[in-house]
Parts: sequence; C-alpha cells; structure tokens
Amino acid sequence: MAMNDTLAAALSNILNAEQVGKGKCTTKPVSKMTIKVLDIMKAHKYIGDYKTIDDGRGGIIEIELIGEINNCGAIKPRFSVTKQTYEKFEKRFLPAKGFGIIIVSTPHGIMTLDEAKEKGVGGKLIAYIY
Repeated sequence: MAMNDTLAAALSNILNAEQVGKGKCTTKPVSKMTIKVLDIMKAHKYIGDYKTIDDGRGGIIEIELIGEINNCGAIKPRFSVTKQTYEKFEKRFLPAKGFGIIIVSTPHGIMTLDEAKEKGVGGKLIAYIY
C-alpha cells in the first residue's frame, strides 16, 4: 500500500480507534511531522503518551488514547494562511471559538494557530483537532 500522507493516515487511525473506544492505537510509518503534531496534541491533552518503535521498516508509533478527541484530521489541500486569514480558517475547521486547535507549519516550526498569531507569522495549515 503506497502512502502519500503519513500524517493524514496517523490522524485517521487515532480518530477511528478513539471512536471505537480503544485505549491505544498504532500508526506507521514514523515521520518528523507526525511526531511534532503528536507533541502538540499531547501538550494540549488530546492524547496520553506515545512511543516510537523501530521495526526496521519506517517505524511504528504507539499512542495512548484518553478519550478527548471528538474529531481530528489533516487539512488538504495545505492552505496558506496569513495573519489576515486566520479567522476564516478557524471558522471553517473548528466548531466554536476557543474550542479545539489548528496546527500550522510556519517558518518558525510547527505550532498551533494561536501561537502563530502571537508570533505574527503565517504558514500552511496542517491539521485540526477538537
């Protein structure tokens, strides 16, 4: 099976396992972007801990689920955002103000939309979680 978007696959694995009520899920392969997104999700208390396992073929990520995710997914196409267009995308991808996070890739690294707003940088939308 050819995989183009490892992040989208990881997020849909997490969401499916979460909806069935599983306590943990695994996803592969490991990518730097997926790890950064998981770090942010963990920091915002959407998932528990996770660990990477090197299986010699791209690696596996084992994620602890804590039942906090209603919905999450990769944003395709990866829209470019500027300081002026943040609000529009928040309305599009999140159900309510101050509810959930959007993850963006900026020249300063991968961060939430709120952090990007504070720093005053634009970037590309990667994923949403709420």
